[in-house]
Amino acid sequence: MRRSWQFVQTVLGIIFRHPVTGTTVVPILPDGRIVLVRRRDTGEWGLPGGIVNWGEDIPSAARRELAEETGLDLVGIRRLVGVYSAPDRDPRLHSICVLLAADVRGNLQAEDTLEVSDVRAFLPADLPLGKLCHDHDRQLQDYLNGLTVLA
Repeated sequence: MRRSWQFVQTVLGIIFRHPVTGTTVVPILPDGRIVLVRRRDTGEWGLPGGIVNWGEDIPSAARRELAEETGLDLVGIRRLVGVYSAPDRDPRLHSICVLLAADVRGNLQAEDTLEVSDVRAFLPADLPLGKLCHDHDRQLQDYLNGLTVLA
């Protein structure tokens, strides 16, 4: 029995002491506006995204999260903006985030209303920079500056 418990503790340690992989998207509408979501838990604006599910690749996770949080379809990935891995980038847990810029289309309508309270498209000049959740200010600024980063 004790050996079984040690095994379970070891497995849990391996699982929970490793970063979680996620993706965020800079969704760009045909008219150049960028779509952000308002998080229900904090009330802050941020980029749509989330955790990559087991058996899912990053483009599929980005497509799924975008649809769930904004109602939009991912038309095409423009570029990889960066990979963000600082242990304190998300206050909830250590996560590694892959940021993609993508062309999108459709009607703004959050399907996941437990996580998202509002979806809105902003002209680049009107983005609420300085007030975004997690490290999304940095992520969006890196996109706007044309950077590709590993942080």
